[in-house]
Order: sequence, then structure tokens, then C-alpha cells
Amino acid sequence: MTRESGKSRRVSHRRIKNSRLAAAGRNWAFAALTASLGAHSHYNRRREAGDRYHAALRNLFNRMIGQLHHCLTTRQRFDEAVAFAPPAQPSLATAA
Repeated sequence: MTRESGKSRRVSHRRIKNSRLAAAGRNWAFAALTASLGAHSHYNRRREAGDRYHAALRNLFNRMIGQLHHCLTTRQRFDEAVAFAPPAQPSLATAA
């Protein structure tokens, strides 16, 4: 999309989403909250970090899509302990 006004010219693009994929992802992430301890703990970490409900669900869906992509491209089976491992805490030596 191009907008022109006098001497200025701005070119930008629209960011749209696939509504069906977004709805399916919302349902998948919501169902995973009760079925998966790892997914629920990831969701809780995002909520504690300040995300609202829908943002935390969207982040969970994005993570699950990434895991699905990894499993399909590397031909590995899904392992919840690896997929939802808590983030590593930096040691004091690396922080300094």
C-alpha cells in the first residue's frame, strides 16, 4: 500500500492472519492446558510474566507449532519433557 502526501511517500504492507488457523490454534492451545502439564506450566509462566489470557494462549500456540515443525522436519517423536523444559537460569559467572 502506498500513501503519498506532497513530497513524502510511504510504502507499507498489511499484516493479516489466517482466521481459521488462528481459531484452530486457540482451540488446540486451550485443550492442551488441561491435557499437558508442560503446556500448562508454560502458560502460567507467560501469565506471571505479564501476558494477558489471549497473549499467553497465542504464545503457547506459537510454541506448539514450532515443536510440531521440529518433529516433522527431524522425524522425531514428540517428548513433552524436552518440548516444555523450563528455561535455563543463567549462572552467576555468565551474568557478570
